[in-house]
Amino acid sequence: MNELLDTAHKAGASTHESELAASLVNVSKGYKHFKLKGIDLQLMKGTVTGLIGPNGAGKSTTMRLLMGLIKPDQGRISVLGQEIASNRAMAKNEIGYFSDEMRLYNESIGWHMQFVRSLCPHWDEAYSRDLLDRFGLIESQTIKGLSHGQRVKTLLLLILARRPKLLILDEPTNGLDPVAKQEVLSELMRVVEDEERTILYSSHNTQDIEQISDVITFIDRGEVIASDNRDDFLVQWKRIRLQVAEGWVMPEISGLRLESTFRSLRVLSSNQFVDAIPSQLVSSGALVEGVEPMNLEEIFVSSVIRGREEIKK
Repeated sequence: MNELLDTAHKAGASTHESELAASLVNVSKGYKHFKLKGIDLQLMKGTVTGLIGPNGAGKSTTMRLLMGLIKPDQGRISVLGQEIASNRAMAKNEIGYFSDEMRLYNESIGWHMQFVRSLCPHWDEAYSRDLLDRFGLIESQTIKGLSHGQRVKTLLLLILARRPKLLILDEPTNGLDPVAKQEVLSELMRVVEDEERTILYSSHNTQDIEQISDVITFIDRGEVIASDNRDDFLVQWKRIRLQVAEGWVMPEISGLRLESTFRSLRVLSSNQFVDAIPSQLVSSGALVEGVEPMNLEEIFVSSVIRGREEIKK
């Protein structure tokens, strides 16, 4: 799987259509106060893609476009080998969509299971019973008596038991307590074990994304600002701490950015770290105190700030 991800995301090679669960090509969508601009995104079969962005960045709009709930102003969207604009009925059968805006009827969990079962030919009864047990849900419980976490798990049960080929999950763990969150994340990791089912998972919680994602995409102000294999993100990004003399000038090194200054201390970040960079900094007159890995949240914040600085130039 890593070799496949490297081919698509590192080498820039075109991915064969049969390897894709979904794709957006140069997709834009405008509203009065917001515009999604030229989005290119590929979801490879059997992978989890984490979509990270601040509130209002365009995560939900991207997901609604993939579901065919809204139409793009320009660009092409394909899902499971078909143009979504011409085959929305397929989306209802083959895609599982979660949004915090979804509502359940004031009936029992069992009633909802029976209702969805009657509509969905791929409903897996044994799996639904397994999920009831794993999520700690009781079939006779009514929706009005459920906690927020239980409602989320009920929605996910109804989605997962349909055995969709593609899961589009918009902030599914938002507001969950740590135990409920881990139960949900563990089940999502089980879903892709067969390497045929695919997940697009949006969140502004980078810890969740880092835990389950193969590919990570950062989005900010309606634009994709970075997208890569998760492990490559973590390897390529480094924080560098320096002590410098007065008047020190940072050398021009690709991917190097000054993050903060305190007296003689300089903290830099690099998104293209190579072993030669510390020696280049020493040659500039700096004393390198340490080179440290960055976690995904730090990488995301730095990527957003870099992107916004580029726009201002």
